[in-house]
Amino acid sequence: MKLLHTSDWHLGHTLHDVARDLEHEAFLDWLLETIGKRRVDALLVAGDVFDTANPSARAQSLFYRFLTEARRRYERLQVVIVGGNHDSADRLDAPTPLLDELGIHVVGGLSRGPDRRLDLERLVVPLRDAEGTVRAWVAAVPFLRPADLPPMAGVEDPLVEGVRAIYQEVFEEIRRRRGPGEAIVGMGHLYMSGTALSELSERRILGGNQHALPHDLFPDDVAYVALGHLHRPQAVGRASVRYSGSPLPLSLAEIDYPHQVCLVELEGEALASVEAIRVPRTVEMLRIPKSGALGKEEALEALRALPEAEGRDPERRPFLELRVALDRPDPTLRYEVESALEGKYARLVRLAVDLGGDGKTLADRVAKRMLDELGPEVVFENRWKKSYEGAPPPELLEAFLSLVHEIEEGVR
Repeated sequence: MKLLHTSDWHLGHTLHDVARDLEHEAFLDWLLETIGKRRVDALLVAGDVFDTANPSARAQSLFYRFLTEARRRYERLQVVIVGGNHDSADRLDAPTPLLDELGIHVVGGLSRGPDRRLDLERLVVPLRDAEGTVRAWVAAVPFLRPADLPPMAGVEDPLVEGVRAIYQEVFEEIRRRRGPGEAIVGMGHLYMSGTALSELSERRILGGNQHALPHDLFPDDVAYVALGHLHRPQAVGRASVRYSGSPLPLSLAEIDYPHQVCLVELEGEALASVEAIRVPRTVEMLRIPKSGALGKEEALEALRALPEAEGRDPERRPFLELRVALDRPDPTLRYEVESALEGKYARLVRLAVDLGGDGKTLADRVAKRMLDELGPEVVFENRWKKSYEGAPPPELLEAFLSLVHEIEEGVR
C-alpha cells in the first residue's frame, strides 16, 4: 500500500507582503500529477493547510478545488487531513458532512462526545487498497491545544503526558479494531524533541518549544508516523517517524531546505520504504551574498549582473534578499539599489543593512521597534520584564499562548 505524506502547505502565505498563490497552485497541480504517476492509495496531510485561521477566499478556493479535482481524477484515492496550529479547527471541520460524502476525511480539531469521551470514529480511519480491503489504520490526531488535553494530576509535565494519553487511547482503539497484517499509521502536528526548526516561520506550539514531545510517544508497533509543523524534512528518533517538511520555502531562511513530499510504502504491518520526492520550485529565492554582507559598491555590481527581465514571466521573478555592509547610515542606499534592479529579473523583498561589520543589521541594533514588527509573545515578555524581574513563569506564558491561539481562531 502506498501513502503520500505532506504537510505545512500554508495556503494564503505571503512573503514580505508578496502573495504565494502562483507557487501554491503549481504545487497542488504537481501533487495531483504525482498521485497518479506513483499510484498512491492514500494522501495524508499533517496540518497547517492554511497560513492563518482566517484564510483568504483565494486560499480556500485553492484548497477545495484541489480536493474536488483529486476526487474527480482518482475515485479510489483516500484523503486524510488533520488541522495544524495555524489552522482554525472550526473552519476545517465546518464542511465535514459534505467532505464525508466525497470520501475525504478532515479532522480540524479534537472532538469529544457529550460524555467528554474522545470521538474515536473521527480519529480512527481505515485505509483500503485498490480492491477495497483494509490494509492500514490511521490515528488522525490534529494539533492538540492545552484545552484539548485531559487533566493529569501528579505528573512532572501535564502537557506532555496529556498528549501521550490521547495518542495512547487512539492507538488502543486501533489495536482493538485491526486485523492480522494491518498496519498502524500515526498522524500529528506537533514539535518533537531532537529536531531542527526554522525560527522565522514556525510558531511555538503547545506551551512553547520547551515542551518538545518525546520519541516514545509513538510505540514500536506503529509502522509510520506522518508529522507536520517543522518545515525542514527530517526523521525523528527512527526512520519511520518523519516530518515531510513544507512544499515551498516559507521564509528566506528556508532557501536551502530540500522541500519534498514522502512516498511511503507499507507491506503488511511493516514499513517497507520511504522515498523523498522533491517538489519543483516555481519561484526561486536569491540571497546576495549567500552569507555575510557586501560593501555597497560590490552589492550594486552584483545587482547589475543579474539577468534581464525582458521576455520572462514577471510573476515568476525570484525573491531577492540583499545584505549590505555600511560604516554609517546611507539615505541613498535604497534608491541606488532599486535603480540597479530596474529591468532585472528579480524582486527585492528584503534589504538588510549591516552597520559596523559585526553581522548585525540595522533592525538588530534598534532597541525600539514598531509594535506590528513584534509577535504577541515578545510583547508579553517585554511588558512582564518592565514590572517584574526575569522572564515570565512557564505556566503563565503557556496560558498566554493558549489565549493567543483562541483569539486567532475567533473562539470566544
